[in-house]
Amino acid sequence: MNKKLQTAIKASVIACVVVLASGCTISQNRLDQLETKVGLLEQEVAAANSAAAQQAAEAAQATAGEALAAAAENAACCDATNEKIDRMFQRSQSK
Repeated sequence: MNKKLQTAIKASVIACVVVLASGCTISQNRLDQLETKVGLLEQEVAAANSAAAQQAAEAAQATAGEALAAAAENAACCDATNEKIDRMFQRSQSK
């Protein structure tokens, strides 16, 4: 009877070790999968940030182009006004 009890205890201990070892293997596999997913998500975030920065740069370039066009238009208007003033001054001096 004593020998049967010892054999049963040994078998139980071996079974527990096998179950624990397989559980650790499964946990390690899941951990590896999660690390892979995190790596992929980090790459996606970096790509999204890069795309957002590119869009912001394009929007800033468009705004700068509009400002340059408005400045050129204002400069042309200012030049035309100066020419009118010069003509009026020359007329007043010639009289």
